[in-house]
Amino acid sequence: MTMLSKRELLARVGSVQQVASVRPVTFREGRADGLTAYAVRNGPLAFDVLADKGLDIGSFSYRGVGFDFLAKTGLLGRTAYDTHGTEALRSIMGGLMFTSGYESICSPCTLDGRDYPLHGRIRTTPAEHRSADAFWDGDDYVLRVSGEMREAELFGENLVLRRSIETRLGERTVRIVDEVVNEAFRPEPLMLLYHFNVGHPLLSEAARVVLPVLATKPRDEVSRPQVESWATMPPPKANEPEYVFLHELAADAAGDTFAAIVNQELKLGVRLGFNRQALPYFMQWKSTAAGDYAIGLEPANSSVYGRPHHADAGDLHMLAPGAKEIFELTITVLDGDEEIDRVQEEADRLSRR
Repeated sequence: MTMLSKRELLARVGSVQQVASVRPVTFREGRADGLTAYAVRNGPLAFDVLADKGLDIGSFSYRGVGFDFLAKTGLLGRTAYDTHGTEALRSIMGGLMFTSGYESICSPCTLDGRDYPLHGRIRTTPAEHRSADAFWDGDDYVLRVSGEMREAELFGENLVLRRSIETRLGERTVRIVDEVVNEAFRPEPLMLLYHFNVGHPLLSEAARVVLPVLATKPRDEVSRPQVESWATMPPPKANEPEYVFLHELAADAAGDTFAAIVNQELKLGVRLGFNRQALPYFMQWKSTAAGDYAIGLEPANSSVYGRPHHADAGDLHMLAPGAKEIFELTITVLDGDEEIDRVQEEADRLSRR
């Protein structure tokens, strides 16, 4: 989209909502019945922010091409406080991004008589103090969604996530800023993983993962034979197991790094930017199974081996009473051969540092 000044754009449209809008919506059928969300449209870029699902991002498309993975469960309404171990597989629906944490991430576990569900509880926590706005900032038209999620328990933790999601008309970038505050009076574990899920049609045999990778190792013996082919996707295969790889990523002097998926046939891609100082771990989930065809890019502040690993090592990430941490992510659509080539060059440059 050509970048126009405010006056130039207003001369060409009756309402700015002709080209950009953020609208509250409520789904009204099936398992999604009652789910509230915000439908964001920024020119050719469109995505849904799921207000009842931690302000995570559901569908995401550019020029009508879908980027996100939607699991077989389909779109689901509220399943707040889903704490039934692997039963959570029936409520994880994917979407472009869901947030894992805060007491635990990844596999469910039981420690000291307490149960920790698959990928934690924050992903099912509905937002409060919700806000959606669209406004001019000079010549920039800003679309913003924000809200607050609280993970809390009587006599237990009291962690508050304040999230802001913003994009600007004419750009192909979405910025996510998360502020997590410990409002309890004791140190609390803060385990955090962003599960960024890409699916068909952006994901195909023509797609590849681009990382500024320094070293890679498999999560388990099932993944070991596939470790050399982490960057590519074969055709779907019935009943294929999932594979998970642990990557050490290079970063620039400020700690900034990225992960991307590009598709040469579609001449499209997506780049996820984040800071390795805040999110030092990076995992890649690769599912080539028919019906579950997806890749997950997963920056995190904790290991894929979860809470038991850190409890044994004595290095569980803790947040002091009254303290806060800020995490920032950028999602950028790549359009055309030049931008695909540029992101590969960026990966090569960082990995040579």
